[in-house]
Amino acid sequence: MYDIEKIKATRELLKCSIEKSRKLGVEISERCWRLESFEQRLDFLSFSLRDLSCKCTLYKMSTHDVDRVIGPASSVVMIFDVICAFEKSLSTDDVSDDVLAYLTTVKRMEEALGLLTNNCKLVVSWLDTSSCCDSSWYVRKVNKCLSIVRGLQGTEERYRAKGGVLMIALDKVEIEFASMLRGIAPLSVALPDVIRNVQAVIERLGVNGRVEKCMSVYVEVRSLNVRKALEGFDLDYLEEISLTEFDSVLSVEHYIDQWDKHLEFVVKYLLDTEHRLCIEVFRKAAFKDRCMECFARVAVQSGIHSFIKFGNTITKGKKEAIKLLKLLNMFGSLNKLRSDFNRLFSGSACGEIQTQTRDLIKNVVNGTCEIFWELSLQVELQRPTSPPVDGSVPRLVNFVVEYCNQLLEDEYWSTLIQVVEIHQGWNHESFEKGLLLNEMQNIVTALGLNIETWAKRHEDASLSSFFLMNNHWYLCKYTRGTKLGELMGNEWLTSHEEYMEYCETLYLKESWEKLPALLNEEGLVLFPGGRAIDRQVVKKKLKEFTEAFDEIYQKQSNWELCDKGLRWRVRQLVLHVVLPSYSSYLEKYASSIEFEVTSTADQRVKYTSQTLGNMITCLFEPKVGNYDSSTKCTELSDKVNNSFVTNQLSSTPAAA
Repeated sequence: MYDIEKIKATRELLKCSIEKSRKLGVEISERCWRLESFEQRLDFLSFSLRDLSCKCTLYKMSTHDVDRVIGPASSVVMIFDVICAFEKSLSTDDVSDDVLAYLTTVKRMEEALGLLTNNCKLVVSWLDTSSCCDSSWYVRKVNKCLSIVRGLQGTEERYRAKGGVLMIALDKVEIEFASMLRGIAPLSVALPDVIRNVQAVIERLGVNGRVEKCMSVYVEVRSLNVRKALEGFDLDYLEEISLTEFDSVLSVEHYIDQWDKHLEFVVKYLLDTEHRLCIEVFRKAAFKDRCMECFARVAVQSGIHSFIKFGNTITKGKKEAIKLLKLLNMFGSLNKLRSDFNRLFSGSACGEIQTQTRDLIKNVVNGTCEIFWELSLQVELQRPTSPPVDGSVPRLVNFVVEYCNQLLEDEYWSTLIQVVEIHQGWNHESFEKGLLLNEMQNIVTALGLNIETWAKRHEDASLSSFFLMNNHWYLCKYTRGTKLGELMGNEWLTSHEEYMEYCETLYLKESWEKLPALLNEEGLVLFPGGRAIDRQVVKKKLKEFTEAFDEIYQKQSNWELCDKGLRWRVRQLVLHVVLPSYSSYLEKYASSIEFEVTSTADQRVKYTSQTLGNMITCLFEPKVGNYDSSTKCTELSDKVNNSFVTNQLSSTPAAA
């Protein structure tokens, strides 16, 4: 027999349980339904309890013996009645009609199931005690009730099992959860009610041990949303480009430019939105500490690793000058997104992304510095190559000048300074901006030595002078007024201008200035002091001049001056040297010979003054398809994308 005080405490507990059950019943009193599968057993249990109560006196049972059985048993009946109503509601209601109402029903179902389980345990315990009565009738009734209550005691387990009522309801909630996640707009326009509903769903799923499933659904749906947002972009290059598929960064330059824009869009818009959404929807969850783990998985499944992988692939490609500019662009993009990366991918959950990003930045910085400090050496390595046979400006000269000017532009130069300073810091070395300026000057100095070396390889002295004149004109014109010219200084510019004029003088002296001497008047007069002209000598001198002119003209007709201004200048100098003496000679002695302009082999006067002048003014034109530096070689000035420079300033010397 229980202690009387313990029995009183138990009765108070039962009263509270019954009161709670009544409140639950009142809330859904209009919707209470009994499950058919339990209706008969519940009716029997209810009848048996009444019958036991009526006959308890006959068997001389004490009042508290009856109370301790009848009260809890009646509570079980009432609770199960409520559960039946909840089951009907969860089975027929559509979650999407009213998410919060459905979740409220689920929660109350959980509470009712818990209450049923606890009360059944009490009833079973007391019925076991009561079955010790001597009355066989009483024992049979009690055992029958005991069997029914034990059956009800397993209700919660059945409802929570796979295929059970509560599990089916939670499955429906998960489906609605995925649907809501797919429809969530950016937080700036998302309705508060939608966010509140999502938070409520997460809370309910978490309480029911579905944390992992909840996170998996969230990651799957939200990462799919990001991938769909990127469908309008051609991102195949992120996976398809490998080190074996491109010889030069020029072949993937377009993809690098796309990578810059695409990465910014993904980080600053898509992942930023997902980050804020993740924090907001998991803010009230019991497992909110795993919020960043959820976001990290969204970021990974959205393809952030592919962007990092592509960047690393570019850094591992062949070292070449043009790659330096692209690496600086990449560093600029990553640096611009630095605060976003730090904010979005902080914490241990994003450790893998942090590591990969650090490795990418390290590769970009190291690759940039390796190429920059080798530029002057790479220019020097081009020195053994042969100069252009037409005396034109080697494309290397054009490339280096345009390249240095571009590198010195504020956008690239400030980034380069930042990169070198970071690299020096990693190596515990002091940083001095002057080191970079010295290296730029070394590049130009090495280029100047290349030009001098190439000029000496021309066996024709006039071609050597022509080549030097052409190149020093180019250096002066396309560095004056630029960052490179400012770096090299006025003294450097003046010295090159003076040297260009010196080479110009040599060129004229070694070629065109030899012609006027062939038309001197020595030997033209038959008798001293007389006026008679030796026509044969006149013809001979004219023939010698014509042959010499043809020889020079034929040789130089293939020479090129890439700059329009220089072409005009040199043509005028040649005309000034050749035409006056030729015109004067014809004017004086044409009447003494039979004047005939003919193209036959026995011609006497091959060219008129006008014809000669026209021929000279057609000299030095660039060949079709060659660049013209009067346009500042625009194919190189913007992105330095001429196919020739693929091998320029790389590890292998190329033709000048």
